[in-house]
Amino acid sequence: MSLHLMTLFTAHPAKLINLLALLLAFPGGWLLHATRRREQRAMASLQSQRQSSPSQEPTLDWATLRMNRFFYLFGFACLGLALIVSWISTRY
Repeated sequence: MSLHLMTLFTAHPAKLINLLALLLAFPGGWLLHATRRREQRAMASLQSQRQSSPSQEPTLDWATLRMNRFFYLFGFACLGLALIVSWISTRY
């Protein structure tokens, strides 16, 4: 099995490097999508809290904002790394 993988890598290195780029891009894109959906749900929840009690101003807590910012950063880093790896595959 490993001999077959080595033969495949030596015959088509660009395809395997693109596969690695795809494996990096998928989790990054999914993470960005999931974070955006979580952010939209939180904003909808805040809106409904504003309507139910207009005397109080609800806000998102600091931990949620930091977590969203980290997930956005990590998702974009994964996509950027996938782009670099894909660009490298065009050189081989």
